[in-house]
Amino acid sequence: MPARIVAPTWFTIAAVILLLWNLVGAYACIQQFRLGAEAYAPTTAYDRALFASMPWWYNWNFALAEVAGIGGCIALLARNRVATPLFVLSLLCVIVQYGYLFASTDLIAHKGVGTIYFPLFIAAVCVSQVWLALTGRRRGWLQGERRAVPAL
Repeated sequence: MPARIVAPTWFTIAAVILLLWNLVGAYACIQQFRLGAEAYAPTTAYDRALFASMPWWYNWNFALAEVAGIGGCIALLARNRVATPLFVLSLLCVIVQYGYLFASTDLIAHKGVGTIYFPLFIAAVCVSQVWLALTGRRRGWLQGERRAVPAL
């Protein structure tokens, strides 16, 4: 087995920061499941109607994005190459989530163009996660060896 190349400290710090970011996103996702539009108080009648009109898969897509993001961060910290496909999955879920939200609703017309800034920031963080994982793979900081699972 080839020797593991040690990742620089900044890589670990970035992975921890991204893990914290994704945990905050998971909390927001749980709150959205629990409370719907009320999770983002103060809400208006428009907000409640918007959330009520979302398809059944919308929240589950959000959950998948968060689970994949958290899993990708854990994989980064474990120096495992599976971080890359997990982060790509998270990015795709974010694109679906906000693509649907902005393409199928009148949210921008109702609340203004300012509503796109935070989703764009979220997408930028997802892109940076993919970049970090690809950089880790390219520089040999992430390994993908298979380990035998002991029989019980």
